Amino acid sequence: MFSTGEEKIQLCMRLLEKNENVSLSDMDIQWHPAFYAAAELELSADRLALDFQREYNLSKKPLQIDLLVIRKLEDARIENEIGRIFRRYNIVEYKSPDDGMTIDDFFKTVGYACIYKGLGETADQIPIDQLTVSLFREGYPREMFRSLEKYGLAVKKECSGVYYIEGLMVPAQVVVTKELDGGKHRSLRVLSRNALEEDIRGFVEDAQKLTRQGDRANVDAILQVSISANHGLYDEMRRRSPDMCEAMRRLMRDEIEAEVREGRKEGQKEGRREGRIEQARKTAYKLQDMGLPIDKIAGAIDVGSEIVQKWLSERAVLTR
Repeated sequence: MFSTGEEKIQLCMRLLEKNENVSLSDMDIQWHPAFYAAAELELSADRLALDFQREYNLSKKPLQIDLLVIRKLEDARIENEIGRIFRRYNIVEYKSPDDGMTIDDFFKTVGYACIYKGLGETADQIPIDQLTVSLFREGYPREMFRSLEKYGLAVKKECSGVYYIEGLMVPAQVVVTKELDGGKHRSLRVLSRNALEEDIRGFVEDAQKLTRQGDRANVDAILQVSISANHGLYDEMRRRSPDMCEAMRRLMRDEIEAEVREGRKEGQKEGRREGRIEQARKTAYKLQDMGLPIDKIAGAIDVGSEIVQKWLSERAVLTR
């Protein structure tokens, strides 16, 4: 745990992110790393049977699979319905909430599987019957499904949010994350610009039970993106539910500590006075949003109360 009041304030401040006065549509949110983290959490019960390889390079040139999941234990039963289709080698493509999904995206991913099959060091080292393809997207890809059916392929709903594409040599599925069962797939459902409060609460409650270091790192990656994409909802939840705020602070503690240490190190290394002042100003704004009085803000950022008062007054004028 943090040993000083300032570090606790840094924890709360971090939850508000860095996106004040920036619209959600303008934010460059890194969805893919969070998806990789969510995929590993989704299939964590089968961790011993699976190997996750993020951004797998198909060649020396930039041709990259979002996620390659290798089934290490052939006889292991995959409990999660998302992984029931899995065979030995499983190609995964992810589309963020800001991306579309077309029939070309679908066949590009199938093409990745075919290229991967051809990369074996010996003939048929990667059997075609040991490959699968999975595409993930938040929204239902209606036009893509129509196009697939037009070309003679069948779209079969296997379970809530999981659709099998039948008629290909390689088994394929499309996972619509917003349709997934919220009780089982919260790590994927919170990766949305319209996350539901019940999913966030459930995800945070489940995450607190995780103890493995890799799982906690995945939780942190998911929370960072979910908070950035749903800043207003998280802020509202923080105001209404102090317990939830405290839980999120604990979950993100390691990452925030690292950021604080890195920030201090960079500040000392660069010696940029203006940068330190601007960071202090931003921190003061965030602490004001949390309801802290001027004297507490000044003490937390080690700046005089008069300067803090000046900054907050200027801010009030600019936001009128």
